[in-house]
Amino acid sequence: MTSIFLITIAAFISCITVPFVKVLAKKVGAIDEPTGGRRIHKKPMPRLGGLSIYISFIITMTFFTESIGKEEICIMIGATVIVIGGIIDDIKELSPKCKFMFQIVASLILIVGNIKISIVSNPFNSNFAYFDINYLSIPITIFWVVGITNAFNFSDGLDGLCAGMGFISSFTVFLIALSNGRGEAAALIIVLAGAILGFLPYNFNPASIFLGDTGSQLIGFLIASISMVGTLKYATVFTIAVPILAIGIPILDTAFAMIRRKINGRSMFSADKGHLHHRLLNLGLSQRKAVSIMYLINGGLSIIAVIAMELETNVAYILFAITILIIIIIGWKLSFFRMKE
Repeated sequence: MTSIFLITIAAFISCITVPFVKVLAKKVGAIDEPTGGRRIHKKPMPRLGGLSIYISFIITMTFFTESIGKEEICIMIGATVIVIGGIIDDIKELSPKCKFMFQIVASLILIVGNIKISIVSNPFNSNFAYFDINYLSIPITIFWVVGITNAFNFSDGLDGLCAGMGFISSFTVFLIALSNGRGEAAALIIVLAGAILGFLPYNFNPASIFLGDTGSQLIGFLIASISMVGTLKYATVFTIAVPILAIGIPILDTAFAMIRRKINGRSMFSADKGHLHHRLLNLGLSQRKAVSIMYLINGGLSIIAVIAMELETNVAYILFAITILIIIIIGWKLSFFRMKE
């Protein structure tokens, strides 16, 4: 009942703030112009949609959850840093280096709050069940947070795509957190899911507002942060593999893109039209159909992640490995490593 209450409140706050965010976006010049290239919308579109998700998340966490501890405060402060960087980028485009600086600062705030990957399990030797990674926890945590933040940022290419996958991934991490008995993480992630849900009607094709970097980075950052609270902080058994499956599409699409650009002699952070959603559009699918297919794929991976939580450790790792192998083979067959300009 608490989860239903939180997701409802968060969705309501997000939904009613979107019209005000639209007005604000127009006033500050956060408008995405249809200049061609990778952009496929036909008319100027306000950005900053993620601001409504942020407002909903902060208000719901502050006034409607039972208690706020150090971890929750650090996550909200880190999210604020991400949103500030996103707003600046939506108004006046930032360089990749500047974006990384905001993401790294937000990651360090989490580490100050002791939200980090500290212990990794060893599935191959029961006599040495865990590795304490000590100081490596800092770079590994930064890599995880920055990587997931950018994975969602790169996936924001079609109406409703990033937000929808963010909702599916959030709800999956919610189930995983409940399974692990981490109520604090479950509350955080269900609030995020509700905030995204309230925004989706405005963002699904035909969209009236875009997430912008404000939203896509915020969703990635919060999922990466909360997954550490819910599953990865003390990464036992196969809890590293499970969130990777839950956030599978953004991670794998980004990995394919970086490999593709490296093979073709391009900067790994340069833009191209080789992402999965571009490939689906090239097949003649409409935006709605392409996005729906990606929802189904993300949902399928999320179901596998939840099933894996109920399996024995070795079986779960085998399932994870087979799933990743199948995806890589499909990616190779569909020429995901060939550059599309």
